[in-house]
Amino acid sequence: MTVKQAWGGFWLLALIWGSSFLFIRIGVEQIPPFQLVFLRTGIAAVGFHITLALRGKRLPLDGRSLGTLLFLGLVNTLIPFALITWGETRIESGLASVLQATAALFTLVIAHFSFADERITWGKLSGLLLGFLGVVVLASRSAGAGAGQGDAVGQLLGQGAIIAASFCYGVGGVYGRKAMQQRLEPMMVAAGTMSVAAVFSGLITVAAPLLGGPAPVGLGQLAPEVLGATLALGLVNTFGAYLLFYPLVVILGATRTSMVTYAIPVVGLALGALVLGEALDLRLLLGALLILGGIALVNLKLERVLRLPWARVPAPTKEGR
Repeated sequence: MTVKQAWGGFWLLALIWGSSFLFIRIGVEQIPPFQLVFLRTGIAAVGFHITLALRGKRLPLDGRSLGTLLFLGLVNTLIPFALITWGETRIESGLASVLQATAALFTLVIAHFSFADERITWGKLSGLLLGFLGVVVLASRSAGAGAGQGDAVGQLLGQGAIIAASFCYGVGGVYGRKAMQQRLEPMMVAAGTMSVAAVFSGLITVAAPLLGGPAPVGLGQLAPEVLGATLALGLVNTFGAYLLFYPLVVILGATRTSMVTYAIPVVGLALGALVLGEALDLRLLLGALLILGGIALVNLKLERVLRLPWARVPAPTKEGR
């Protein structure tokens, strides 16, 4: 893959991940949240294990590696997938895509305490505060929408679920970076975490009726668009997206590839409006801009851009003395 092709893959990845929120919103119309998570992660897990087998590799079976995969499978896959899926039973897909972008801001805070090269600076702090203001603006939509009290509470709970999922992604992302730096290949992490998520979500799906939850829905009962959205989530938006993501990191670098975060909410909002007819009001657009602006400040190293007096000045080289 050339650099030019990699940038084409970058925009394709933005489209794929941005469309996930649309497919989830379609899926939850008929499928209980945990069953949708099970179908999505199960399809992806099978794909990743086939990929590992074709490469002559398999998951590590030592206790330390299995513990890492178990933690990441729960915190970085099962829990956030379930929270986002449940959240989209309460809020629009476009709003969910915007709120999920706050994962970058949570990662900033958590990485500050985990890596010496990821300390919070004044520019990053400015971005964090701006992003938080965007969340406040988005949350205010529920109170100002004129909906009944029950609807407003449900919308706030849905928004809270997406933000909690973003926090999980922040924790899992930092922990996963440490694990991959030390001992685990990215494809092994993907295969292991999807397998853990599939097993646990499958068990919860089966046990849910015994605990008063919804019963699983037979695939033959699903409308064609729901079945199609579910298959797309597993094959394209999870398995295919990660197969595309890792080569992009190698060619473009982790920082440039992470900029896909900016495009995902734009795709999510556009698809929600075009396909599902979701409204784009002023507060939604303002909140989205504030969150994306906050992420931009985190990545642009504001101190150096504005030449602020507290910016860290690199030590002079011998040639510059």
